[in-house]
Amino acid sequence: MSATRRAAVLGSPIAHSLSPVLHRAAYAELGLADWAYDRYEVDEAALPGFLEKLGPEWAGLSLTMPLKRAVIPLLDEISATAASVEAVNTVVLTSDGRRAGDNTDIPGMVAALEERGVRQVERASVLGAGATASSALAALSRICTGEVTAYVRSAARADEMRGWGERLGVTVRTAAWEDAAAAFEAPLTIATTPAGTTDALAAAVPDRPGTLFDVLYEPWPTALATAWAERGGAVVGGLDLLVHQAVLQVERMTGCAPAPLAAMRAAGEAALAAR
Repeated sequence: MSATRRAAVLGSPIAHSLSPVLHRAAYAELGLADWAYDRYEVDEAALPGFLEKLGPEWAGLSLTMPLKRAVIPLLDEISATAASVEAVNTVVLTSDGRRAGDNTDIPGMVAALEERGVRQVERASVLGAGATASSALAALSRICTGEVTAYVRSAARADEMRGWGERLGVTVRTAAWEDAAAAFEAPLTIATTPAGTTDALAAAVPDRPGTLFDVLYEPWPTALATAWAERGGAVVGGLDLLVHQAVLQVERMTGCAPAPLAAMRAAGEAALAAR
C-alpha cells in the first residue's frame, strides 16, 4: 500500500540521523501502516523551496542543524517553548495548510531526566555554550530552583549564556572551561559539547557523583559517561534525549498518544549497535 501520510527529517548533513528509525518504529507499533518517514538533505538555501512543494499528504517535519532557526520566518506560528530559545525542531503541517513550529528538545530533556528520577535540583552545571546549551538552560528553568554554572571557553560565550539565562529566568554564573572539573560538584551536570571535548575530564569525576546528562549518542558511551557510571553516578544519554523528543514529535504529527517509548528506544539501540 502506498503511504497516504508523510513525514521526514531535514538537515545537512542528515545521513547519520536516527529519526527515521525511531519514527518508523513508532508507526509500526501504532499500526500506522499508511505512514512513511524519510530523510532529506536540505540546507538553509533549499529550505523555502522544499516547504513550498509539500502537498496535503504531509503531516510534519523534524528539523536538525542548520535549519532550527532558519525555518522560523517560514512558519505561520511557533510555540512559546520554541520562541524561548529561537529554535524549532518540529513543524506540524495542519489540514488548513498552516505550518506550526514547536521545540520538543526542551520537554524531551525534562522527560529524559524525569525518567531517571531527576524531577528537581537545587543547582546544576552546564558544559558548553552552543545551541544545545540554551535548550539545556530552558529545561533547567523548569526543574532547577537555584543557580546554574556554565563552563565556557570565551568571554563572548559567557555573555551569551548569561543573556539566555536572563531571557529564560535562570540565574546563570559563568566560569572558565579550565575549571570545568568543578562542574561535577553539582547534583546535575549537563554536557552539551561535541564528541571528544569532555574526554579529558573523565579522570576528574568524584567518588560519589550526582547525575550526568551527556547529550551525545554517538560515540557512546563517552569517556566521561563511562567514568561517571563506574563511580556509581546516574547517567542520561543522548539516545534518551533523542527518543523522548521523538516521542513528542510522533504524538504531535500523528495525533496518537502516548507514542511507544519502549519500542522506539529499542529500535534506536539496535540501529546504533549495528553501526
